[in-house]
Amino acid sequence: MAYALYQIIVILLDVLWWVIIIQAIMSWLIAFNVINTHSDVVRTIMIALDRITAPIYNPIRKVMPDLGALDLSPMVVLLAILIIRQAILPPLFGLV
Repeated sequence: MAYALYQIIVILLDVLWWVIIIQAIMSWLIAFNVINTHSDVVRTIMIALDRITAPIYNPIRKVMPDLGALDLSPMVVLLAILIIRQAILPPLFGLV
């Protein structure tokens, strides 16, 4: 039972990892005018990704200094996911 819970948490963290990566890539493509933001599909995808990640980013953005256009909160979240997956979860579930 504990291993199944471990696997569920790992899958959820993997999904969050890819959501953050996709959002970062899309924001770069929008910034360089590769993707048109006037498209309903693109706008819907960006709104959905923002609604998923905003509750995670906002507490980090409050703590981190303002660097202007450079937002490091996705990198902090990705680092936190990596630490949780590799350093916290295995000992917590007795998998070391």
